[in-house]
Amino acid sequence: MDTQLDKAPCGYFSISDSGFIQSVNQTLLDMLLYDRNELLGRPIEMTMSVTNKLFFHTYFYPYIQLYGHVDEMYFSFRTSDRQDVPVLLNGVRQERNGETVIDCVVLMMRKRIEHERDILQTKTKLQELYQATNEANQKLERLHEEYEVKQQELVRINLQLETMASTDPLTGLRNRRYFQDQLLASLASFQETGIPFSLLIIDIDHFKSINDTYGHPVGDLVLTNLAEILQSMSREIDIVARYGGEEFVIILPGNDQEEAIRTAERYRSKAASRDWGEYSITVSIGVATVTQADTEQSIIHQADLALYASKSGGRNRVTHSASLVKK
Repeated sequence: MDTQLDKAPCGYFSISDSGFIQSVNQTLLDMLLYDRNELLGRPIEMTMSVTNKLFFHTYFYPYIQLYGHVDEMYFSFRTSDRQDVPVLLNGVRQERNGETVIDCVVLMMRKRIEHERDILQTKTKLQELYQATNEANQKLERLHEEYEVKQQELVRINLQLETMASTDPLTGLRNRRYFQDQLLASLASFQETGIPFSLLIIDIDHFKSINDTYGHPVGDLVLTNLAEILQSMSREIDIVARYGGEEFVIILPGNDQEEAIRTAERYRSKAASRDWGEYSITVSIGVATVTQADTEQSIIHQADLALYASKSGGRNRVTHSASLVKK
């Protein structure tokens, strides 16, 4: 399983049409206190109480068979030590490699459920107190304030969930999903205004040897330190994200080819000159500037070709895709 999906901030599992677990990410394993080999190939019902098994077969299966998806179903799984875990369950039924599978995403909802329960209880009390005496009306005001606080807290939790869904948990940068959304928005803006933007793909040179020599904790530290460098050197309007593994991407609004190359050289130079301790770090960068013919796939492809040219040309360098056309 892809490392990014395995450690995503929400649980994920995939089951066959008959309900046997085909894959599960580490987040869900941690949530339910299971090892991977305890769940793979086993029926998903083993993670449910008797009541929830009945609910799963009565509502989830018929609905997803009829409509092909289930959106925001309140549900409860059971941990290996038999504790209930309330969740929000989303599922989609689709064909993959000639086989029907059901992919599901799980978000823990304990705090949200508690706050929603408090809000509903407060609303009930408010309805009763509207019919009371003046003394009860004073109590109504206090309960109304409590209701507003709970609503604000629920909004805060929802915003936090949205932020988690678009953030890379290791580096704190935006994740690949957020970057792809912003790239589409940048392309649409370019088509409307004609104001260019450029895309940088940044790759750490010889990153595997760092992991092999110093271990993955040091590799993770390199990733987080480089992420801090990229973020600190970027403008507020720039989109800095972790693309996956040791690759980072940056969208530079308003940057044409020359400006993008200068910016990329600043990132490259800063990484090379930083004191990394007992090891040295350099980065290779591929740059592409948007054209009228570009799509999401084509501009990423051009930047990737430029990155490959930087790698094959000796690393620790910047290459713009426009220079490849001249060769």
